[in-house]
Amino acid sequence: MDKTNTKNELKSWITSLVFAALIAFLVRTFIFAPYIVEGASMEPTLHDHEKIFVNKYNSVSDLKRGDIVIIKGSKENYVKRVIGFPGDKIEMKNDELFINGKAFKETYLTKNRKIANISGLRLTGDFGPLTVPDGNLFVMGDNRLHSMDSRNGLGYIEQSSIIGKSEFVYFPFKNFREIE
Repeated sequence: MDKTNTKNELKSWITSLVFAALIAFLVRTFIFAPYIVEGASMEPTLHDHEKIFVNKYNSVSDLKRGDIVIIKGSKENYVKRVIGFPGDKIEMKNDELFINGKAFKETYLTKNRKIANISGLRLTGDFGPLTVPDGNLFVMGDNRLHSMDSRNGLGYIEQSSIIGKSEFVYFPFKNFREIE
């Protein structure tokens, strides 16, 4: 092989690597990003130290009630479930969630509700009614007995602080699953 072919081959490899790095940067910045779940506030849906992919491409207007989102905090990020949108009236009575006066089934809480009942506790204390302000969301963790969320510390979440929607768990590999 002569010097010209070697130079062309090297140039081709460098171009390919730079292009791949650029694509990876764009995907990570604007479409998907990895996130590590910290804490037990989303148990049993998400577990401490699980690694998830977050879809950053969806806008807040694409979110649905019950979606799990990553929230940018001042010191750390949070993973929570969207419960209320701007203008929604949220109330919790006797462990039942009411949104705009209608009962909302939280099937993802079945296991935690059983554990709380065995302990003689309610999973979620009564609150409300309260109305979600414009430009904000009301969020809660699934592990209500051990979650800092809109009820008790985080307050309403500005829509602009939503990083993205959780899509799937990718690590540990044995727990690989889509997040529902």
